Amino acid sequence: MQRQEAINLLEENLKNRNLIKHCLAVEAAMIALARHFSEDGEQWALCGLLHDIDYEKTKDNPTEHSKIGAEMLREKGIDSEICDAVLTHNEIHGIEPQTLMAKAVYCLDPLTGLIVAATLVLPTKKLNDLSAESVLKRFKEPAFARGANREIIKKCKTLLDTNLEEFVRITLQAMQSIVSELGL
Repeated sequence: MQRQEAINLLEENLKNRNLIKHCLAVEAAMIALARHFSEDGEQWALCGLLHDIDYEKTKDNPTEHSKIGAEMLREKGIDSEICDAVLTHNEIHGIEPQTLMAKAVYCLDPLTGLIVAATLVLPTKKLNDLSAESVLKRFKEPAFARGANREIIKKCKTLLDTNLEEFVRITLQAMQSIVSELGL
């Protein structure tokens, strides 16, 4: 599937602009991590872009989130590695991500939300004014952006063999590279 086709599919299934921006943020971070790990950037990008494809359909039933999305993608003929990564990114299922791609999207999903929240409390509300150090400071504040599961983000150390500081830096820089798309 080409990127524009994936964007069209995303926009058919998600109407909330902020949710689409979240998917774009995860896509950018997945591309950066694919580069970091010398993996296939196009496959990783597609995974990041489509990981929440079913979110609006399943928002009232979180136990179905990612199950329906993975099945939707399988029906579209998307590579099984991407479908499996989409399925396992929802920790509620208790399925351990197996591939490097799946591990990356699993850890990235909550981190992008933390980065957006840290941006929105800046006086300028500009992503380019945010530093990795500021994100790490906010990371240590459990009351800040409670929805960003720190335990999952911290798994970057064991799942990706990457320390938290580097993981945050890579993700932040990737998101900063698409500020116009994110509107931040």
